Amino acid sequence: MSDLLSLSRQAVADLRGVGPALAARLAQLQIYSIADLLLHLPRSYEDRRSVRPIVSLRAGELALVEGEVLSQRQLSGRRGGMELILRDEGGQLRLRFFHLRPSPWNAPGSRLRVYGEVRAGSALEMLHPEIDKAESALGLRPIYPLVEGLRQDSLRRLMAQALLRLDEDDSHRLDGWSRSAALRYLHQPDADADLALLLQARHPAQLRLIVEELAAQQISLLQHKQQMQQRPAWRLQGDQRLEQALQEQMGFVLTAAQRRVIGEIMHDLGRGQALQRLVQGDVGCGKTAVAACVCAQALQAGWQVALMAPTDLLAEQLYQKLSAWLSPLGYTPAFLSGRTPARARKTLLAELADGSRGLVVGTHALFQADLTFARLGLVIIDEQHRFGVSQRLALRDKAPAAYEAHLLVMTATPIPRTLAMSCYGDLDCSVIDELPPGRRPITTVVMSQNRRPELMQRLRANCQQGRQAYWVCTLIEASEALQAQAAEDCHAELCAALPELRIGLVHGRQSGETKTSVMQAFAAAELDLLVATTVIEVGVDVANATLMIIENPERLGLAQLHQLRGRVGRGRQDSYCVLLYGDPIGARGRQRLALLRQSQDGFFLAEQDLLLRGPGEFFGTRQAGLVQLRLADLQRDAELMSAAQHLATQWLRAAGPQLEACRLLWQGERSRYARA
Repeated sequence: MSDLLSLSRQAVADLRGVGPALAARLAQLQIYSIADLLLHLPRSYEDRRSVRPIVSLRAGELALVEGEVLSQRQLSGRRGGMELILRDEGGQLRLRFFHLRPSPWNAPGSRLRVYGEVRAGSALEMLHPEIDKAESALGLRPIYPLVEGLRQDSLRRLMAQALLRLDEDDSHRLDGWSRSAALRYLHQPDADADLALLLQARHPAQLRLIVEELAAQQISLLQHKQQMQQRPAWRLQGDQRLEQALQEQMGFVLTAAQRRVIGEIMHDLGRGQALQRLVQGDVGCGKTAVAACVCAQALQAGWQVALMAPTDLLAEQLYQKLSAWLSPLGYTPAFLSGRTPARARKTLLAELADGSRGLVVGTHALFQADLTFARLGLVIIDEQHRFGVSQRLALRDKAPAAYEAHLLVMTATPIPRTLAMSCYGDLDCSVIDELPPGRRPITTVVMSQNRRPELMQRLRANCQQGRQAYWVCTLIEASEALQAQAAEDCHAELCAALPELRIGLVHGRQSGETKTSVMQAFAAAELDLLVATTVIEVGVDVANATLMIIENPERLGLAQLHQLRGRVGRGRQDSYCVLLYGDPIGARGRQRLALLRQSQDGFFLAEQDLLLRGPGEFFGTRQAGLVQLRLADLQRDAELMSAAQHLATQWLRAAGPQLEACRLLWQGERSRYARA
């Protein structure tokens, strides 16, 4: 017998009956060790604690029935099979099986116990029910997540073997439960177990393991934070005169919230420990201005700065804005993307390598292996959840070997507290909770596609009054399955219907030059209407744009819709967002649109989005290293996070063998991704 950590070093192939084929199927479930198998908990349970009289059965029920085989008949036809008639004291039930052959245990006169769904035919029947021997124990039967080719009974037999190897570990109990006792109970529940609690993942045995897993995740984050604080980083003392000069170039006064966040960042930069800070705020709160102020201070200190954005369009917008603000101060940014010409790229790489270029703004091209920095001191990542973890690591690792690069992470997608604690628990958090003065609320209207002609007239009137508008489509190419209007088709339709308007088109398949040219024309008011895909979700700032039309908004999450809506309302005129939904729309879609119409609070909408869609879909991607939990669910288990953090802090202070065992068991090598 071994503890669970020891079993994590024993291959599941060590179990009897696990050959190469079965091992490959288990690997699809991320089961490689015996510990992985034991941590593969049931997703549900079948209640086989009581045998039902046949006379009490109703169609549609799942039931356990026991009786005597009255008759046996081979079925004809392509599929073949067998039909049994089972009877008890009060009635009869027809059982039909595929590929079952006559044998002594199913011959007339034998006793069978079967479990399955009752169906209504000419008589009540069960189609291919599970068969138990009449003397087998009654109880709750675990139902595990499976892959094709793996059967429940096979997995149950393997689990029984694994449990025999698990020792009774009482060295660390939580709320009266040891880890081994909790696992044993969940794979083999007591006959009097509370099924409702088990199905809701609220049984004490489940909560004990969930809290430990969340604690293990927090341990990895907190350990990383401690390690980073022990590594040297360049110190930076701010220059008030430089900040004042930059504000003059910006042409506006920073809000109190922006100044507070800049102060928090500058305090961290002056400690000699690596900055690790997340800056979040609602749409239009001024994160770019905060980043510009920090960039200027870092550049004046002689550091190099890398600012990475997820798309060419957003990176180009940031580059243009920072160029306008920083170039007059003597700090001219460079731009690097996958579309940068080879000769210009070669020149820029040489400038970064010898330190003559201080600031580079770019996309994924920044983390490529042949790009080196002479003195990289600050990494800024905008909308960072769109990057893979290994990509963020690759950029931060370009700092000099003796120093750790400062890391500033920014997002315009407000992150719900539970998700922030889980994904970014090693980062200090700053919130810009104030919008610049003059920002007006946006009126949001929900409208059916049936009113499209009416909307066209409203659009024409808006543009003829000298204002501009966006029309956002969710796809580039038409799709019958999604019934979404393609951007190119929509552009052609609008050009034909509104010939007096100047209409541009932007989507992700265009070249960088084309997108930049169209966006510059729109910003210069040379276009009245911009038809676009969701590439304009972030970073686009045109004060004269007062109307946003979003087609098929029911296909998008609340956070993304809120981001798109934030492209308007940036000037002093009243602005509108029209959500043009397709018919028919489901109840969930209506709920999302109603929430968006009722609220312009990005943090509230983010919380609702998390409830509706879950953490992976909230970020629009299920990227590696972001949310990797075996048992816990960040929505369902939000109230357990505080207990998990408390437990993690306790174990870190104790620094005993339980600490590393817990981290290795639940996190393993995944903990290295915390550095990102």
